[in-house]
Amino acid sequence: MKFRLFICLVILYPGVVFGQSGLDSLLNRLDAAIENHTVYQQQKEERIQALKNQLLTISPNTMEEYRLNAELYDEYRPYICDSAIHYKNRNIDVAKHLNNIAFLYESELSLALLMASTGMYLEAVDLISSIERVKVPDNLLSEYYNTYRHVYSELAFYTQNKKGAERYWQISNSYTDSLYNVLSSTNDLYYALQEESFRNAGKIQEALSVNDTILRSSSMGTREFAIASYNRSLTYRKVNDMDGLKYYLAQSALSDILSATKDHASLWMLAEILFQENDMERAYNYIRFSWSETVFYNARLRSLQSAGILSLIDRTYQATVEKKNRQLKNYLLLSSILGLLLTIALVYIYSQMRRLSETRKYLQKANSSLQSLNTELQKVNDQLQIVNVDLSESNHIKEVYIAHFIKLCSTYIDKMDGFRRLVNKKITNGQVAELHALTRSQEMMDDETEELYRNFDKAFLRIFPHFVNKVNELLLDEEKFELKEEELLNTELRILALIRLGISNSSQIADFLRYSVNTIYNYRAKTKNRAKSRNDFEEMITQIR
Repeated sequence: MKFRLFICLVILYPGVVFGQSGLDSLLNRLDAAIENHTVYQQQKEERIQALKNQLLTISPNTMEEYRLNAELYDEYRPYICDSAIHYKNRNIDVAKHLNNIAFLYESELSLALLMASTGMYLEAVDLISSIERVKVPDNLLSEYYNTYRHVYSELAFYTQNKKGAERYWQISNSYTDSLYNVLSSTNDLYYALQEESFRNAGKIQEALSVNDTILRSSSMGTREFAIASYNRSLTYRKVNDMDGLKYYLAQSALSDILSATKDHASLWMLAEILFQENDMERAYNYIRFSWSETVFYNARLRSLQSAGILSLIDRTYQATVEKKNRQLKNYLLLSSILGLLLTIALVYIYSQMRRLSETRKYLQKANSSLQSLNTELQKVNDQLQIVNVDLSESNHIKEVYIAHFIKLCSTYIDKMDGFRRLVNKKITNGQVAELHALTRSQEMMDDETEELYRNFDKAFLRIFPHFVNKVNELLLDEEKFELKEEELLNTELRILALIRLGISNSSQIADFLRYSVNTIYNYRAKTKNRAKSRNDFEEMITQIR
């Protein structure tokens, strides 16, 4: 049955189901309103002070005083209970002085209603019992019946005497029936009674429909809107819709705060729900704020209602804070230990890096000394110059020639490896000074490197004598290579020559030409951009004969 009812509500009243984001947004607005509640309280104080200033300018015991006292009562009614009672008692005195029975009963009924709402049941019963029914004007009958209904419903709800509660409910219900007989169907109280009746009867759809009418006639930031939202939350609680319950409790609490209302139940009820859902931070903030507002309002019943949940939430919150503090101490201790270990690790890493740096320096010197072996390349170059083959011979001759060149390079590598072992031996024996003297000639290395490239160019052009021309045929007219005097190949052509020999890997080319890999990439990209056909340019280079 409850499931079918819930489905019906979802279809007919989409507002029954609330997204978490909508509730979170409303709770954030409520947090902000609590933070700025003194602003709304100041606005209330200014309105009250303005009425008090007017009261000082008029004669006592007059109609004008009665009107101003009534306005002050309306301001104080949800703000400070004692002050509201004071101005209502003052109006009772004014009504007696004016001998106006309508004003007298109006003030006594309002005062009895306030007393019942704040837990002053005995005083409320004594006051309404003193009112003679036959003397009550017709226009006050609805207030008369409603006051009786409210006083006895409060007694029935809060008494611990079950038998007495049944009698109080009977009295309250009888006055409710009488109230219906004198109320207009357009009266706000009539709508409120209908909503309560539908809710108690389980007619949720009808209760929500009536509440929609009430909400449309009020606006956020008024007491009426707060009460209507609170009543709607009770309907959602009836069908166990927690999202709807929390949403309208939050909306009611927000409206209370914006109107500087201190007499409210919405916020501490919302705090109790959030506490049950383990939202401790908000529950604690809300109940503490609600308690401070209750103390300000100074009504005994409200203090009793919120004291129990305040104590429970406060104890739980303090326990949670203590637990977090213990966790924080543990985290700080762990962080300190980790910090110490990190410091030790950094010191160790720094010492290892220094040792590694010193080792690298020795290796760099050793590597530079290896370059002195370039003199061996001269022997290779001499042998290349001796080779005098007819350029028109078959590709087989060229392959033999290249193989011979590679063999000589292999011999050179073996000799370099021998020199490496010599360097390693001197380092091992601590003969650093001798090693330094052996490797300090940088100019020799540069000359030999230049000689290496020059001999490479000669050897390559003997194999491919028309290489430069054939490359230019692949380039745009304005992008052809023009070599300097005595220049056999420039850097771009030398890269292309290596590609023609089958060395297309940029890292290998960079190692041979002593450039960075990025520089080789840039040279290759720029050369491609000069070609007539960029996409297959390097493929065409490999086909040059």
